[in-house]
Amino acid sequence: MFNERITAWMERAEQVIEGKIKQIDRIVDQNQWKVIRAFQRHKVSDYHFAASTGYGYNDRGREVLDLVYAEVFGAEAALVRPHFVSGTHTIGTALFGVLRPGDELLMITGRPYDTLHKVIGRPGDGKGSLQDWGIAYGEVPLLENGAPDYDAIRSRINERTKVIGIQRSRGYSWRPSFTVEQIGEMVRFVKEVKQDAIVFVDNCYGEFTELQEPTQVGVDLMAGSLIKNPGGGLAETGGYIAGKSEYVELASYRLTAPGIGGEVGAMLGTTRSMYQGFFLAPHLVGQAVKGSIFAAAVFEQLGFVTHPHWNDPRTDLIQAIQFTSDKHLIAFVQGIQQAAAVDSHVVPEPWDMPGYEHPVIMAAGTFIQGGSLELSADAPIREPYIAYMQGGLTYSHCKLGVLTALQNMMDRGLL
Repeated sequence: MFNERITAWMERAEQVIEGKIKQIDRIVDQNQWKVIRAFQRHKVSDYHFAASTGYGYNDRGREVLDLVYAEVFGAEAALVRPHFVSGTHTIGTALFGVLRPGDELLMITGRPYDTLHKVIGRPGDGKGSLQDWGIAYGEVPLLENGAPDYDAIRSRINERTKVIGIQRSRGYSWRPSFTVEQIGEMVRFVKEVKQDAIVFVDNCYGEFTELQEPTQVGVDLMAGSLIKNPGGGLAETGGYIAGKSEYVELASYRLTAPGIGGEVGAMLGTTRSMYQGFFLAPHLVGQAVKGSIFAAAVFEQLGFVTHPHWNDPRTDLIQAIQFTSDKHLIAFVQGIQQAAAVDSHVVPEPWDMPGYEHPVIMAAGTFIQGGSLELSADAPIREPYIAYMQGGLTYSHCKLGVLTALQNMMDRGLL
Protein backbone atom coordinates (compact mmCIF):
# COMPACT_ATOMS: atom_id res chain seq x y z
CA MET A 1 0.00 0.00 0.00
CA PHE A 2 2.85 2.35 0.86
CA ASN A 3 6.44 2.59 -0.26
CA GLU A 4 8.67 0.44 1.95
CA ARG A 5 10.61 3.51 3.06
CA ILE A 6 7.38 5.03 4.40
CA THR A 7 6.54 1.82 6.24
CA ALA A 8 9.99 1.87 7.85
CA TRP A 9 9.48 5.47 8.98
CA MET A 10 6.14 4.48 10.53
CA GLU A 11 7.61 1.54 12.45
CA ARG A 12 10.53 3.59 13.73
CA ALA A 13 8.22 6.39 14.90
CA GLU A 14 5.93 3.98 16.74
CA GLN A 15 8.86 2.54 18.65
CA VAL A 16 10.07 6.00 19.63
CA ILE A 17 6.70 7.26 20.92
CA GLU A 18 5.55 4.13 22.78
CA GLY A 19 6.10 5.62 26.24
CA LYS A 20 4.43 8.91 25.29
CA ILE A 21 1.34 7.04 24.08
CA LYS A 22 0.99 5.40 27.50
CA GLN A 23 1.08 8.83 29.14
CA ILE A 24 -1.83 9.94 26.97
CA ASP A 25 -3.80 6.83 27.98
CA ARG A 26 -3.47 7.79 31.64
CA ILE A 27 -4.85 11.27 30.94
CA VAL A 28 -7.73 9.72 28.99
CA ASP A 29 -8.62 7.47 31.93
CA GLN A 30 -8.76 10.34 34.44
CA ASN A 31 -10.84 12.56 32.17
CA GLN A 32 -13.18 9.72 31.21
CA TRP A 33 -13.87 8.90 34.84
CA LYS A 34 -14.44 12.59 35.62
CA VAL A 35 -17.11 12.84 32.92
CA ILE A 36 -18.85 9.64 34.03
CA ARG A 37 -18.92 10.82 37.66
CA ALA A 38 -20.59 14.06 36.57
CA PHE A 39 -23.21 12.12 34.59
CA GLN A 40 -23.87 9.95 37.63
CA ARG A 41 -24.03 12.84 40.09
CA HIS A 42 -26.66 14.62 38.00
CA LYS A 43 -28.60 11.38 37.39
CA VAL A 44 -28.53 11.57 33.59
CA SER A 45 -31.30 9.38 32.19
CA ASP A 46 -32.75 8.67 28.77
CA TYR A 47 -35.57 11.16 29.29
CA HIS A 48 -32.92 13.90 29.26
CA PHE A 49 -32.40 13.12 25.57
CA ALA A 50 -35.95 14.08 24.55
CA ALA A 51 -36.33 16.82 21.94
CA SER A 52 -37.92 20.15 22.81
CA THR A 53 -39.66 22.56 20.45
CA GLY A 54 -40.90 26.13 20.37
CA TYR A 55 -39.58 28.13 23.29
CA GLY A 56 -38.08 25.05 24.90
CA TYR A 57 -39.38 25.92 28.36
CA ASN A 58 -38.49 23.49 31.15
CA ASP A 59 -36.18 21.41 28.96
CA ARG A 60 -34.60 19.35 31.73
CA GLY A 61 -32.13 17.71 29.37
CA ARG A 62 -30.76 21.12 28.38
CA GLU A 63 -30.55 22.24 31.99
CA VAL A 64 -28.72 19.13 33.17
CA LEU A 65 -26.33 19.28 30.23
CA ASP A 66 -25.29 22.74 31.41
CA LEU A 67 -24.74 21.37 34.92
CA VAL A 68 -22.65 18.44 33.66
CA TYR A 69 -20.39 20.72 31.61
CA ALA A 70 -19.98 23.11 34.52
CA GLU A 71 -18.99 20.31 36.89
CA VAL A 72 -16.52 18.67 34.52
CA PHE A 73 -14.87 22.01 33.75
CA GLY A 74 -14.83 23.12 37.40
CA ALA A 75 -16.98 26.16 36.59
CA GLU A 76 -19.89 27.78 38.41
CA ALA A 77 -22.12 27.63 35.33
CA ALA A 78 -22.18 26.67 31.67
CA LEU A 79 -24.24 27.42 28.57
CA VAL A 80 -24.21 24.54 26.05
CA ARG A 81 -26.31 25.12 22.94
CA PRO A 82 -26.72 24.03 19.33
CA HIS A 83 -27.57 27.65 18.53
CA PHE A 84 -23.88 28.58 18.45
CA VAL A 85 -22.87 28.20 14.81
CA SER A 86 -19.09 28.10 15.33
CA GLY A 87 -16.30 28.69 17.80
CA THR A 88 -16.01 32.27 16.55
CA HIS A 89 -19.72 32.85 17.19
CA THR A 90 -19.41 31.39 20.68
CA ILE A 91 -16.37 33.52 21.52
CA GLY A 92 -18.04 36.61 20.10
CA THR A 93 -21.14 35.95 22.20
CA ALA A 94 -19.05 35.69 25.36
CA LEU A 95 -17.13 38.89 24.63
CA PHE A 96 -20.17 40.94 23.62
CA GLY A 97 -21.91 39.61 26.73
CA VAL A 98 -19.45 41.10 29.20
CA LEU A 99 -18.03 44.13 27.34
CA ARG A 100 -19.73 47.54 27.08
CA PRO A 101 -18.99 50.73 25.12
CA GLY A 102 -15.96 52.42 26.67
CA ASP A 103 -14.44 49.13 27.88
CA GLU A 104 -11.30 47.58 26.44
CA LEU A 105 -10.45 44.04 25.38
CA LEU A 106 -6.73 43.35 25.78
CA MET A 107 -5.30 40.18 24.24
CA ILE A 108 -2.11 39.20 26.08
CA THR A 109 -1.16 36.27 23.86
CA GLY A 110 -0.48 38.23 20.70
CA ARG A 111 -2.67 38.49 17.63
CA PRO A 112 -5.67 36.15 17.84
CA TYR A 113 -6.80 33.57 15.31
CA ASP A 114 -7.74 35.02 11.91
CA THR A 115 -11.52 34.59 12.16
CA LEU A 116 -11.67 36.72 15.32
CA HIS A 117 -10.25 39.76 13.52
CA LYS A 118 -13.64 40.65 12.02
CA VAL A 119 -15.31 40.30 15.45
CA ILE A 120 -12.82 42.79 16.86
CA GLY A 121 -13.21 44.97 13.77
CA ARG A 122 -12.30 48.61 13.35
CA PRO A 123 -13.76 51.79 14.87
CA GLY A 124 -16.79 52.89 12.85
CA ASP A 125 -16.67 49.96 10.44
CA GLY A 126 -20.48 49.79 10.46
CA LYS A 127 -20.49 46.02 10.86
CA GLY A 128 -21.38 45.73 14.51
CA SER A 129 -17.90 44.66 15.56
CA LEU A 130 -16.55 45.29 19.06
CA GLN A 131 -14.75 48.45 17.98
CA ASP A 132 -17.77 49.62 16.00
CA TRP A 133 -19.61 49.58 19.33
CA GLY A 134 -16.95 51.74 20.98
CA ILE A 135 -15.12 48.90 22.69
CA ALA A 136 -11.38 49.51 22.53
CA TYR A 137 -8.96 46.80 21.54
CA GLY A 138 -5.30 46.17 22.25
CA GLU A 139 -2.87 43.28 22.08
CA VAL A 140 0.47 42.54 23.67
CA PRO A 141 2.85 40.57 21.43
CA LEU A 142 4.52 37.51 22.89
CA LEU A 143 8.24 37.40 23.54
CA GLU A 144 10.47 35.73 20.97
CA ASN A 145 10.33 32.46 22.93
CA GLY A 146 6.53 32.49 22.83
CA ALA A 147 6.06 33.47 26.48
CA PRO A 148 3.83 36.31 27.67
CA ASP A 149 5.58 39.67 28.01
CA TYR A 150 4.59 40.39 31.61
CA ASP A 151 6.33 43.78 31.77
CA ALA A 152 4.46 44.95 28.68
CA ILE A 153 1.17 43.54 29.99
CA ARG A 154 1.58 45.41 33.28
CA SER A 155 2.22 48.71 31.51
CA ARG A 156 -0.60 48.16 28.99
CA ILE A 157 -3.45 47.40 31.43
CA ASN A 158 -5.38 50.58 32.16
CA GLU A 159 -8.64 51.84 33.68
CA ARG A 160 -10.64 50.89 30.57
CA THR A 161 -9.29 47.33 30.42
CA LYS A 162 -12.29 45.16 31.23
CA VAL A 163 -11.43 41.81 29.63
CA ILE A 164 -8.04 40.14 29.37
CA GLY A 165 -8.09 37.68 26.47
CA ILE A 166 -5.98 34.52 26.21
CA GLN A 167 -5.92 32.23 23.21
CA ARG A 168 -4.90 28.81 24.47
CA SER A 169 -4.12 27.25 21.11
CA ARG A 170 -1.50 28.46 18.65
CA GLY A 171 -3.96 29.21 15.85
CA TYR A 172 -1.96 30.11 12.73
CA SER A 173 1.08 31.15 14.78
CA TRP A 174 4.42 29.42 15.16
CA ARG A 175 4.37 29.55 18.93
CA PRO A 176 3.67 27.08 21.73
CA SER A 177 0.10 26.57 22.81
CA PHE A 178 -0.38 27.46 26.45
CA THR A 179 -0.75 24.78 29.08
CA VAL A 180 -3.37 25.11 31.81
CA GLU A 181 -0.57 25.72 34.31
CA GLN A 182 0.75 28.60 32.20
CA ILE A 183 -2.75 30.05 31.90
CA GLY A 184 -3.04 29.88 35.69
CA GLU A 185 0.16 31.91 35.98
CA MET A 186 -1.27 34.54 33.62
CA VAL A 187 -4.47 34.74 35.67
CA ARG A 188 -2.56 35.27 38.92
CA PHE A 189 -0.45 38.01 37.35
CA VAL A 190 -3.42 39.83 35.81
CA LYS A 191 -5.41 39.74 39.05
CA GLU A 192 -2.44 41.26 40.92
CA VAL A 193 -2.37 44.14 38.43
CA LYS A 194 -6.15 44.61 38.16
CA GLN A 195 -8.26 42.47 40.43
CA ASP A 196 -11.59 43.20 38.76
CA ALA A 197 -10.43 42.33 35.23
CA ILE A 198 -12.33 39.48 33.59
CA VAL A 199 -9.96 36.83 32.25
CA PHE A 200 -11.36 35.14 29.15
CA VAL A 201 -9.90 32.08 27.40
CA ASP A 202 -10.53 30.83 23.90
CA ASN A 203 -10.37 27.12 24.79
CA CYS A 204 -10.83 25.71 21.28
CA TYR A 205 -8.82 22.53 20.61
CA GLY A 206 -7.77 22.28 24.28
CA GLU A 207 -10.52 20.42 26.09
CA PHE A 208 -9.51 17.07 27.68
CA THR A 209 -5.89 17.24 26.52
CA GLU A 210 -4.86 17.81 30.14
CA LEU A 211 -6.29 16.84 33.52
CA GLN A 212 -7.60 20.36 34.20
CA GLU A 213 -9.35 23.08 32.24
CA PRO A 214 -8.66 26.85 32.44
CA THR A 215 -11.71 27.51 34.63
CA GLN A 216 -10.08 25.31 37.28
CA VAL A 217 -7.10 27.66 37.59
CA GLY A 218 -8.96 30.95 38.01
CA VAL A 219 -10.19 31.84 34.52
CA ASP A 220 -13.47 33.77 34.74
CA LEU A 221 -14.96 32.82 31.39
CA MET A 222 -14.07 30.49 28.51
CA ALA A 223 -15.64 29.29 25.31
CA GLY A 224 -15.25 26.48 22.81
CA SER A 225 -16.85 24.70 19.88
CA LEU A 226 -18.73 21.40 19.99
CA ILE A 227 -17.48 20.38 16.54
CA LYS A 228 -14.06 20.34 18.14
CA ASN A 229 -13.05 18.39 21.25
CA PRO A 230 -16.08 18.34 23.58
CA GLY A 231 -18.57 17.27 20.91
CA GLY A 232 -16.83 13.93 20.65
CA GLY A 233 -17.40 13.70 16.90
CA LEU A 234 -21.15 13.32 17.43
CA ALA A 235 -22.43 16.82 18.18
CA GLU A 236 -23.65 18.15 14.83
CA THR A 237 -23.16 21.80 15.75
CA GLY A 238 -22.98 24.07 18.76
CA GLY A 239 -20.68 25.59 21.33
CA TYR A 240 -20.30 26.13 25.05
CA ILE A 241 -19.50 28.98 27.41
CA ALA A 242 -18.41 28.20 30.96
CA GLY A 243 -17.20 30.19 33.93
CA LYS A 244 -18.54 32.36 36.71
CA SER A 245 -22.33 32.44 36.90
CA GLU A 246 -22.67 36.21 36.44
CA TYR A 247 -20.61 36.21 33.25
CA VAL A 248 -22.26 33.13 31.77
CA GLU A 249 -25.63 34.78 32.41
CA LEU A 250 -24.53 37.95 30.59
CA ALA A 251 -23.39 35.84 27.66
CA SER A 252 -26.76 34.07 27.61
CA TYR A 253 -28.49 37.45 27.24
CA ARG A 254 -26.38 38.09 24.16
CA LEU A 255 -27.23 34.68 22.69
CA THR A 256 -30.98 35.21 23.13
CA ALA A 257 -32.21 38.45 24.71
CA PRO A 258 -31.99 40.28 28.05
CA GLY A 259 -34.39 38.74 30.53
CA ILE A 260 -34.61 35.50 28.52
CA GLY A 261 -31.06 34.21 28.59
CA GLY A 262 -30.57 30.47 28.92
CA GLU A 263 -34.07 29.74 30.16
CA VAL A 264 -35.33 29.02 26.65
CA GLY A 265 -34.06 27.52 23.43
CA ALA A 266 -35.49 24.40 21.82
CA MET A 267 -32.83 21.72 21.43
CA LEU A 268 -34.58 20.17 18.40
CA GLY A 269 -33.32 16.65 18.95
CA THR A 270 -29.64 17.53 19.40
CA THR A 271 -29.42 16.77 23.12
CA ARG A 272 -28.59 13.06 22.94
CA SER A 273 -25.68 13.57 20.56
CA MET A 274 -24.32 16.32 22.81
CA TYR A 275 -24.44 14.08 25.88
CA GLN A 276 -23.00 11.08 24.09
CA GLY A 277 -20.34 13.16 22.36
CA PHE A 278 -19.26 14.64 25.68
CA PHE A 279 -19.10 11.13 27.13
CA LEU A 280 -16.85 9.99 24.27
CA ALA A 281 -14.76 13.15 24.11
CA PRO A 282 -11.93 12.17 26.51
CA HIS A 283 -11.24 8.98 24.56
CA LEU A 284 -11.49 10.57 21.13
CA VAL A 285 -9.33 13.53 22.11
CA GLY A 286 -6.74 11.01 23.27
CA GLN A 287 -6.86 9.32 19.88
CA ALA A 288 -6.29 12.63 18.13
CA VAL A 289 -3.42 13.63 20.43
CA LYS A 290 -1.72 10.29 19.74
CA GLY A 291 -2.06 11.01 16.04
CA SER A 292 -0.37 14.39 16.43
CA ILE A 293 2.50 12.81 18.35
CA PHE A 294 2.90 10.20 15.61
CA ALA A 295 2.91 12.88 12.89
CA ALA A 296 5.58 14.87 14.70
CA ALA A 297 7.79 11.81 15.19
CA VAL A 298 7.57 10.79 11.52
CA PHE A 299 8.26 14.22 10.05
CA GLU A 300 11.10 14.92 12.48
CA GLN A 301 12.80 11.78 11.16
CA LEU A 302 12.74 13.35 7.72
CA GLY A 303 14.28 16.61 8.85
CA PHE A 304 11.14 18.75 8.87
CA VAL A 305 10.63 21.24 11.69
CA THR A 306 7.58 20.47 13.86
CA HIS A 307 5.86 22.30 16.67
CA PRO A 308 5.41 20.84 19.21
CA HIS A 309 8.08 18.16 19.05
CA TRP A 310 6.82 14.62 19.53
CA ASN A 311 7.97 14.51 23.15
CA ASP A 312 6.76 17.96 24.20
CA PRO A 313 3.83 18.36 26.62
CA ARG A 314 0.48 18.53 24.81
CA THR A 315 -2.24 21.04 25.59
CA ASP A 316 -4.24 20.96 22.35
CA LEU A 317 -4.81 18.85 19.25
CA ILE A 318 -2.81 20.87 16.78
CA GLN A 319 0.39 19.67 15.17
CA ALA A 320 2.25 22.26 13.12
CA ILE A 321 4.67 21.09 10.42
CA GLN A 322 6.86 23.54 8.54
CA PHE A 323 7.58 22.81 4.88
CA THR A 324 10.12 24.30 2.49
CA SER A 325 7.72 25.30 -0.29
CA ASP A 326 4.07 25.73 -1.12
CA LYS A 327 4.31 22.55 -3.23
CA HIS A 328 5.22 20.47 -0.16
CA LEU A 329 2.46 22.17 1.82
CA ILE A 330 -0.26 21.59 -0.77
CA ALA A 331 0.82 17.98 -1.38
CA PHE A 332 0.63 17.27 2.36
CA VAL A 333 -2.86 18.75 2.77
CA GLN A 334 -4.16 17.01 -0.33
CA GLY A 335 -2.74 13.73 0.98
CA ILE A 336 -4.66 14.13 4.23
CA GLN A 337 -7.83 14.56 2.16
CA GLN A 338 -7.07 11.39 0.18
CA ALA A 339 -7.07 9.42 3.45
CA ALA A 340 -10.57 10.58 4.42
CA ALA A 341 -13.54 8.24 4.69
CA VAL A 342 -15.76 11.04 3.37
CA ASP A 343 -14.93 12.98 0.18
CA SER A 344 -11.60 11.28 -0.37
CA HIS A 345 -12.06 11.93 -4.10
CA VAL A 346 -12.14 15.70 -3.59
CA VAL A 347 -8.91 17.60 -4.29
CA PRO A 348 -8.63 20.67 -2.04
CA GLU A 349 -7.14 23.82 -3.54
CA PRO A 350 -6.21 27.15 -1.94
CA TRP A 351 -9.08 29.67 -1.93
CA ASP A 352 -10.06 33.00 -0.38
CA MET A 353 -12.03 31.69 2.56
CA PRO A 354 -14.33 34.16 4.40
CA GLY A 355 -12.75 35.45 7.60
CA TYR A 356 -9.17 34.72 6.55
CA GLU A 357 -6.54 37.17 5.32
CA HIS A 358 -4.65 34.83 2.96
CA PRO A 359 -5.72 32.01 0.64
CA VAL A 360 -6.28 28.88 2.71
CA ILE A 361 -6.16 25.21 1.75
CA MET A 362 -8.20 22.83 3.88
CA ALA A 363 -8.44 19.06 4.00
CA ALA A 364 -11.74 18.23 5.66
CA GLY A 365 -13.18 14.86 4.75
CA THR A 366 -15.42 14.80 7.79
CA PHE A 367 -18.81 13.44 8.86
CA ILE A 368 -19.56 16.80 10.52
CA GLN A 369 -18.86 19.72 8.18
CA GLY A 370 -15.80 21.51 9.55
CA GLY A 371 -15.52 19.07 12.45
CA SER A 372 -11.90 19.49 13.52
CA LEU A 373 -11.88 16.71 16.09
CA GLU A 374 -12.01 14.62 12.93
CA LEU A 375 -8.84 14.22 10.86
CA SER A 376 -8.27 17.48 9.04
CA ALA A 377 -5.51 19.86 8.05
CA ASP A 378 -5.37 23.42 6.89
CA ALA A 379 -2.83 26.04 6.04
CA PRO A 380 -2.66 29.65 4.91
CA ILE A 381 -0.60 29.93 1.73
CA ARG A 382 2.07 32.24 3.05
CA GLU A 383 5.66 31.97 4.19
CA PRO A 384 6.80 30.15 6.21
CA TYR A 385 4.81 27.27 4.74
CA ILE A 386 3.20 25.70 7.78
CA ALA A 387 0.47 23.06 7.79
CA TYR A 388 -1.72 22.63 10.84
CA MET A 389 -2.96 19.08 11.28
CA GLN A 390 -5.55 18.29 13.90
CA GLY A 391 -8.00 15.64 14.91
CA GLY A 392 -8.62 12.05 14.06
CA LEU A 393 -11.44 10.07 15.66
CA THR A 394 -9.17 7.01 15.70
CA TYR A 395 -5.42 6.73 16.02
CA SER A 396 -5.44 4.36 13.04
CA HIS A 397 -7.01 7.02 10.87
CA CYS A 398 -4.42 9.57 11.98
CA LYS A 399 -1.64 7.21 10.95
CA LEU A 400 -3.31 6.54 7.61
CA GLY A 401 -3.53 10.28 6.98
CA VAL A 402 0.15 10.85 7.70
CA LEU A 403 1.27 7.90 5.59
CA THR A 404 -0.97 8.87 2.67
CA ALA A 405 0.35 12.42 2.78
CA LEU A 406 3.90 11.10 2.70
CA GLN A 407 3.09 8.85 -0.24
CA ASN A 408 1.52 11.77 -2.08
CA MET A 409 4.61 13.86 -1.51
CA MET A 410 6.86 11.01 -2.62
CA ASP A 411 4.82 10.43 -5.78
CA ARG A 412 5.36 14.08 -6.71
CA GLY A 413 9.10 13.82 -6.21
CA LEU A 414 9.07 15.97 -3.08
CA LEU A 415 10.65 13.39 -0.76
